[in-house]
Amino acid sequence: MIRSTIAAITMLGLPLPAMVQASAIPPAIPVTIDVQADRTEGTLPPVWRFFGADEPNYATMKDGRKLLVELGKLRSGDVFFRAHNLLNTGDGTASFKWGSTNVYTEAKDGTPVYDWTNVDRIIDTYLARGVRPYLQIGFMPEAMTSAPAGTPYQHNWRPGFDYKYIISGWAYPPKSYDKWRELVYQWTLHNVARYGRAEVERWYFEVWNEANGAYWEAPREEFYKLHDYAVDGVRRALPTARVGGPDSAGAGGEFMDGFLRHVTSGTNYATGKIGTPTDFLAFHAKGRPSFVDGHVRMGISNHLQEVDRGFVKATSVPALATRPVVIGESDPEGCAACPGPENAYRNGTMYSSYTAASFARIWELAARRRVNLEGVLSWSFEFEDQPWFAGYRQLASNGVALPVLNVFRLFAQLGPNRLRATSDAQVPLDRIVADGVRGPADIGTIATRTADGRTAVLVWHYHDDDVVGPPAAIRLAVNGLHGGAPKQATIWRVDEANGNAFSAWKRMGSPLNPDAPQYAALEAAATMQAQPLAVNAGGRGAATVAFDLPRQGVALILLDGR
Repeated sequence: MIRSTIAAITMLGLPLPAMVQASAIPPAIPVTIDVQADRTEGTLPPVWRFFGADEPNYATMKDGRKLLVELGKLRSGDVFFRAHNLLNTGDGTASFKWGSTNVYTEAKDGTPVYDWTNVDRIIDTYLARGVRPYLQIGFMPEAMTSAPAGTPYQHNWRPGFDYKYIISGWAYPPKSYDKWRELVYQWTLHNVARYGRAEVERWYFEVWNEANGAYWEAPREEFYKLHDYAVDGVRRALPTARVGGPDSAGAGGEFMDGFLRHVTSGTNYATGKIGTPTDFLAFHAKGRPSFVDGHVRMGISNHLQEVDRGFVKATSVPALATRPVVIGESDPEGCAACPGPENAYRNGTMYSSYTAASFARIWELAARRRVNLEGVLSWSFEFEDQPWFAGYRQLASNGVALPVLNVFRLFAQLGPNRLRATSDAQVPLDRIVADGVRGPADIGTIATRTADGRTAVLVWHYHDDDVVGPPAAIRLAVNGLHGGAPKQATIWRVDEANGNAFSAWKRMGSPLNPDAPQYAALEAAATMQAQPLAVNAGGRGAATVAFDLPRQGVALILLDGR
């Protein structure tokens, strides 16, 4: 996808790389994929159905509401959204890495004043669109923070600033843990009254974000205390609530080790009992792209190594080893709102192909480590009223889906039962975890049986280096189809020419403000179209299909017959 990289680099004001001069693409790579439609190899949990963002107020804005509709369609009622800043003090105006709801203030005598108006509007917006909260309890309201006198409450961070500018008064422990617990109790009680016990029981409740990183200005023991008091408040209002955490930065190191000890055998700060209720565990994992030799080079190995470290920790304490695990942020790099040449991959098909290749390996690692993996949360949503294709890590630009969103739409068509499938060009798990994809491309596959009896085969063509490369000439052989081979298959594509509004925008001349007809054309370009694919039928339930898959392409092939 050289053109998408060039456009992104150009918008960043960087010189065009030497790869632009490439005039010849090598011949197609022959690839054979074999699928045994009558041999299941366990289940494929729909872990992709989790999303999140720093800015909670975007959810109620025009493009935020539109995108939530699309997320809800992926798996209505079973998609979850996590947002920072839900308890922050402020007027509800969104900005980069900030949001507020003003749920908690105090009267002059220190009496708590609760106002659920803004946070209700956010949760109402989720639920009306088939999305449920992965409810992050944070950050600290201004009237409650123990920040030193003179500390600003709202940060002044903006794209280009160092992360240190994010830390301000919201990042400190409460002056009163009893008031903190009571706030959480009252909020949970309100949610049960407003949405019903059965609804709120389906949510996830976790406390804070990355308290071992840039989001917490106190020793780790203070976070454990904060966590205990919040969980006690939730469970006092709803004893059956699903509570967990700690959503650490990375696998968590000593912070996570201490957390696991504390919640299993430590003295609970809030109750004085041993341990803290823990229904799920959560940590974060990120990749590390760089800009080398005039192009973006992804860091999928860094991402997968952190996933594996997190899985090892999650299963290290026997009492918690079978608990569900959610990777509460799982992304190609660490900051959705941060610009830079190393992030010039986000608008086009590098992001979408990376997503397919990385999720496939996360499923593999979970199986290897025997992890009860329940969710892999993509920290990507949208940035309201920003320039078109501005290069942020998001799922849509100005309400128009990016190619990465279409990969989640392909995931949503996979079935619950995994079938035996091999590709002779798929990079082995150990190699991609150790080294990434720096040699031959990773042309891999996952096959499933869908709920309605079809065979669904996902195929991706990924490389860490965002440079021109040959397409893959794929021969897909499916055996064991009950009832014989179908006469025709269907293919859905995400590549430079299909399901790609960014490439369509560039063909328009990259208009700064597309007019209504151009907007409609961009929406059409973003929409995947089912295409017929000829099938060569063999004997005894065998079928073969052939197709080309461009570098950084992702495709889903659907065949009738079990």
